Amino acid sequence: MQQYNFLTEAAFERIRRILFYFCLLVFFLGLPFILTFALGYKFNYQSLKFVKTGLIYIKTQPEGAKVYINGKLFSQKSPTSIQELLPGVYKIVLELAAHYPWKAEVDVEAGKVSRIDKVIFFPLRPVLEQLNREKFSSFRIDLKRKLIYYLDQEKKVVYRSNFDASNFEDIASLPEYFSPIDNWNISPDEKKFFIYNAHQIAVLTFDLGSNDEYLATPVFLDYDQEKITNVFWHSDSYHLVVLTNKYIQVIEARALARPINLVELNKENAMASYDQEQDLLFFGDSQIPADNGSYNNLYKLELSANSYLFDKFIKGKVND
Repeated sequence: MQQYNFLTEAAFERIRRILFYFCLLVFFLGLPFILTFALGYKFNYQSLKFVKTGLIYIKTQPEGAKVYINGKLFSQKSPTSIQELLPGVYKIVLELAAHYPWKAEVDVEAGKVSRIDKVIFFPLRPVLEQLNREKFSSFRIDLKRKLIYYLDQEKKVVYRSNFDASNFEDIASLPEYFSPIDNWNISPDEKKFFIYNAHQIAVLTFDLGSNDEYLATPVFLDYDQEKITNVFWHSDSYHLVVLTNKYIQVIEARALARPINLVELNKENAMASYDQEQDLLFFGDSQIPADNGSYNNLYKLELSANSYLFDKFIKGKVND
């Protein structure tokens, strides 16, 4: 009986040693695999190699979108991360009820994060609201004051309303015989506006106190010898910056005002953009060098009331 117990304990000890060394062998054999996965590697059965993986980060607005990767539904909704992806191109589809789906092919690179974080879901039935109550030819938006101006050339009226279409009212009438109107704009102080065509500018003041008649008399500025191509308001709401086929000018918005030629243009239809915050005019004009060739330049003209150039021209005008 004692011999039998001795043999049993010896066999048991032998088995324990075998299991110990076997586990140790498995551990050392599996350690590279464990470290490989821990460091972001994955075995690619096509190339039979370990490849560093990447991931796709998804964020949507609104959240809670279903995520499909290569046609298969992912277990989590946005925002989420799809990890341990082998490098390659993946087809991603994002779906949210009652919204247009988002689809794209995303390239996943080894050891990098591919971000999809600019997704906005737009509703299948967008919020659409009509704001005008009358017909109009064109409109202007004042984002700062949240106002909308409408011009109706047929009825010769300017309307105004809030962004929610409330307080819809007519605030000015157009000159009866001023036609056509090429463009128009509201002054920065919201008290007047100009309209112009190729040879005339009309400056009108809003009647903010009477619904029956308009108090201000239009100011007409005639350009018989030149063709007007663009007009801008100066930030002081009193001077106009005028581009013609010959000159860049400033002119006061008053009767019998005389324009001041600031720049003589080589190009008849010069492109221009005006920064009303800083009173800067950016314009393109052609330059004709000595070899009789021609090329375009972009210029910046400072027209601030504090600038030496503008002050010089205004003083010169007064002295004349």
